[in-house]
Amino acid sequence: MVDGPVVAVRGEAYREVQPELAQFTVTAMARDRDRETTLSRLAERAAAVRVLLDGYGPVIERRETGELRVRPETRRSGERVVAYHGSVSTTVTVSDFTTLGELMLRLADQDQVEVAGPWWSLRPDSPVHREARHAAIADALHRAREYAEALGARVTALVELADADTDRPMLARMAYAAEAGGTPELELDPRQQTVQAAVHARFTISEPVLD
Repeated sequence: MVDGPVVAVRGEAYREVQPELAQFTVTAMARDRDRETTLSRLAERAAAVRVLLDGYGPVIERRETGELRVRPETRRSGERVVAYHGSVSTTVTVSDFTTLGELMLRLADQDQVEVAGPWWSLRPDSPVHREARHAAIADALHRAREYAEALGARVTALVELADADTDRPMLARMAYAAEAGGTPELELDPRQQTVQAAVHARFTISEPVLD
């Protein structure tokens, strides 16, 4: 049981920082009437993607093979197979953005390859998250003191502290640009990451002076 008056406040903090990671997916595809031909082409194109990614070595922080799909295409009526479709996706994560546009364009220039992204983000253990939480707590204490001072009192103890919100999701933006007859260029505009932290806090205060 809490003795004495209590003030309840919400502390908030916002930070806008540059992203630390960029992630995109590259999908190799193949289609042919013959299943073996489809699989062979898919394997060749996936291998070409791997070779290209290997060439960027330390620029790539992580790459993970995702969904592999091979499916038959049938006529609208019946089960007669007219072609086979195959695809395999790889998710690529980079922390060095200087060659990101070049890498994505080179991948997109491969035969029957689709590139999607990038999606910008912060690392899960980025110090920005901790800094925002600390700032939210400081804001809660500052507000509590303001309320107490308005009542002629002072903050005496912390009763309760709890998270109120989670970080906001991050967005991405990319644009292709090329001059007629020139070499295509990929202009990337990293979207600043908005980190939000909020806490609910309850403090005891000394007896108010209400005169």
